Formats: sequence, structure tokens, C-alpha cells
Amino acid sequence: MLTISDEILNNARMTEKEVREQFALFLYSKKKFSMGQARKFTGLNILEFQELMYNNNVPINYSVKDLDDDMRTLNEP
Repeated sequence: MLTISDEILNNARMTEKEVREQFALFLYSKKKFSMGQARKFTGLNILEFQELMYNNNVPINYSVKDLDDDMRTLNEP
């Protein structure tokens, strides 16, 4: 378990919520967290997390393969 002291939070001028959100965005951008894992970690719903991503210029991890898979799924009977 990682513990961040109040002193570090104060020096960084960040709340615990902000640190949690930034850490989740970092792990998501490095593909260490899925969007679901990042949302669960932050406690945000999907729209709130996507807004957080937008506000921090973090793109959605969606590859051409993901698109192909989705298109195949949509074309299934």
C-alpha cells in the first residue's frame, strides 16, 4: 500500500482526489489500467472519467484492431 503524506500533498498543492485521478490517468495512458480499472480507482462514472481524460489531454486507448473487433461484433447475426 502506498501512503502519501499530507506534507507531500500540501507541497504539491494537490488533494488526495487529484493525486488519485492523475495516477489513474498516468496508468491508463501507459496501458497499465483499462478504462474500467481507472474509473474504479478514481470512483468516477464513465462520463466523468472521459471528461477528466479530455481536460487532461489523454486520448482514449482505441486501436485499429479494437475498431475491427467492434465492427465484426456489430456484423454478427
